[in-house]
Amino acid sequence: MQVRILFFGMLKDLVGQGDELITVPENATVGDLLSHLERRAPRLKDMMASIAMSVNQEYAGPDVKLKHGDEVALLPPVSGGSTRCAIIREEINTQQVLDQIKHPEDGAAVVFEGVVRNNTRGRDTLYLDYEAYESMALKQMESLAEQALADFKIRDVALVHRLGRLGVGETSVLIVVASAHRAAAFDACRWLIDTLKRTVPIWKKEHFEDGAIWADGEPFPAQIPRAEGISAAQPASKLNNH
Repeated sequence: MQVRILFFGMLKDLVGQGDELITVPENATVGDLLSHLERRAPRLKDMMASIAMSVNQEYAGPDVKLKHGDEVALLPPVSGGSTRCAIIREEINTQQVLDQIKHPEDGAAVVFEGVVRNNTRGRDTLYLDYEAYESMALKQMESLAEQALADFKIRDVALVHRLGRLGVGETSVLIVVASAHRAAAFDACRWLIDTLKRTVPIWKKEHFEDGAIWADGEPFPAQIPRAEGISAAQPASKLNNH
């Protein structure tokens, strides 16, 4: 049977492609697939402790059995009433989103903008490139919004993330939270941006005068399975590339 594997961020650079089809035997697991990839790209082994996996856009552990046609993604650490979630490539219009969210019954509307700054670790930034596992990222953003509505006393929330090339001063992510009282809105907004940055599969590449580098991501939460500890004992002949 065949499965498609997707690579993002620094992993895409490491293996030299964004996706490929691999033939796996019946009853193969995510762990079997990772063992095969370790043999092909030994540098992956040192990264396994920080890599998460998904199968068909759901986080998955190494013991998950694969089926024909499954979509497996390797995810490096990510640099996330009614809800409004979007992933876009055009400029984020903060005022427009805010106007859509606010209602007369709201006593507070908290706005957070993540903005491209002009330096990183003493190096002048030219621009950033953002990429995402888009379908999964949007699904995770919608899940975060629903959780915020359930856990905080807020009425509505909007999450918008931009992809592509962004210059200094441009907004990469927008969060707007509306509620009757400011405390709940502030708490929910902080939780949303902190959790989004750790769990939503979006990555950024920083470009400088003397080169470019993928930004270090924040570690995935403990409840998300990692690739660490995968055995490389499976024979290489079990899996074939196409």
